[in-house]
Amino acid sequence: MSEPFYITTAISYPNGKPHIGHAYEAIAADAMARFRRAQGRDVRLITGTDEHGLKMVQTARAQGRDTLEFADEMSGYFREMCHGLNISYDAFVRTTEPRHYEASQKIWKAMEANGDLYLDRYEGWYSVRDEAFYDESELIAGEGGEKLSPQGTPVDWTVEETWFFRLSKYQDKLLQLYRDNPDFIRPESRRNEVVRFVEGGLKDLSVSRTSFDWGVPVPNSPGHVMYVWVDALTTYMTGVGFADDEASYDRFWPADVHLIGKDIVRFHAVYWPAFLMSANLKLPKQVFGHGFLLARGEKMSKSLGNVVDPMELAERYGVDALRYFLLREVSFGQDGSYSNEAIVNRVNSELANSFGNLAQRSLSMIFKNLGGVIPAAGQAEEDKALLAQVDEACASLEREFDGFAFSTGLEAWMTAVFACNAYVDTMAPWALKKSDPERMAAVLGTLVAAVRKLAVAVQPIVPASAEKLLGLIDSGEGGAPIEQPTPIFPRLELPEDEEEAA
Repeated sequence: MSEPFYITTAISYPNGKPHIGHAYEAIAADAMARFRRAQGRDVRLITGTDEHGLKMVQTARAQGRDTLEFADEMSGYFREMCHGLNISYDAFVRTTEPRHYEASQKIWKAMEANGDLYLDRYEGWYSVRDEAFYDESELIAGEGGEKLSPQGTPVDWTVEETWFFRLSKYQDKLLQLYRDNPDFIRPESRRNEVVRFVEGGLKDLSVSRTSFDWGVPVPNSPGHVMYVWVDALTTYMTGVGFADDEASYDRFWPADVHLIGKDIVRFHAVYWPAFLMSANLKLPKQVFGHGFLLARGEKMSKSLGNVVDPMELAERYGVDALRYFLLREVSFGQDGSYSNEAIVNRVNSELANSFGNLAQRSLSMIFKNLGGVIPAAGQAEEDKALLAQVDEACASLEREFDGFAFSTGLEAWMTAVFACNAYVDTMAPWALKKSDPERMAAVLGTLVAAVRKLAVAVQPIVPASAEKLLGLIDSGEGGAPIEQPTPIFPRLELPEDEEEAA
């Protein structure tokens, strides 16, 4: 049986529609899932929506809506985004599902059985927007002198009876975890931040709320619902059967990687492993905190009017073009910037003009001059040298993708695309047509062999386009003629009113 591989996105908070950051993370997780499937791994990709917490209640109330009805609608937008962006998830988990309530209560009871939960009174700062508690020392001053969270969100002084989790008990165990497993938190900059935070001392964490009832009920504690992050993090186990499918859970847990935004690393790299240690459950192998996408270098916000609907971009430029751009343009793990010009320039220069044109020229010449029958690759030194260069580039892409270095992997892939185009210019098959038709056939056969390897390598990034190209090439197996090729990657145009569309 093939080796399992389990990857998750963060569980999105659906108090608003999906933005480009959600799309970026989903595309990266999907690319990795497809990459591992191509290696023969038994992959599970889980995504979903985290629908509890005070923020959902307040947003629904402001619209005069029932909270569950609001959650149903908003969760639907995230599922639609996944379908629209060709995300090959295996399960879409909602925290409002009965099986998830069961899973959350199961981990709660395990932490309680270990003596790590106690009832007390909470007094402190709470950010509704972050659904997070902050120590006084972490707060920053706003422009008007008001207290804000480290993320710049408003905080309120909160007093209520809550259950506490003995997070302080796990400080040394967490530091030991980071020492023993240097790749547990990636990239290294995130790891260093977390280590500093934990070394600064951990206080016990309030893990229930009594001021509202929208959440998973705490077992045997009427009036208490679980702190939203306890149940949100448990989603990763719900998705592989923690409460309802023991065989699936045993096969896929622990997760190989949680792919998340850098702003929620603390919850995943401090609270989550501590909860799991307390419940005597296995820890995920890695937490990868990617960077933010910035619109022309600015963080997106509704007040600046630069929040972009990822589905509009996908419709304008094509799903595969958007997927390629996001993973090629930004060094994964760091912040990156995008704009309409950047998308059009990158996709046109690399996909349309370089790889797409290479495939189109090669296959069109075969269709026109060889009756559509794909010849065998040539055996001359330069033919073998080109295919060896393509193999090395594809192997380099694979090595880089292993560590989520999508941009670097695609850069290596592009060197092979450029080498193929240089080979076309040098060999000039259009001239060989008259002087040496046999050699022309060998050159074109070499090019198609190279294009096929390149299409297989890039398929996790541009699945629909690569499938179309491979389908055309593979239809010529056994000497059958191929159909007339059409461009796989059409050239993109900037929107007419660029400023309005940006």
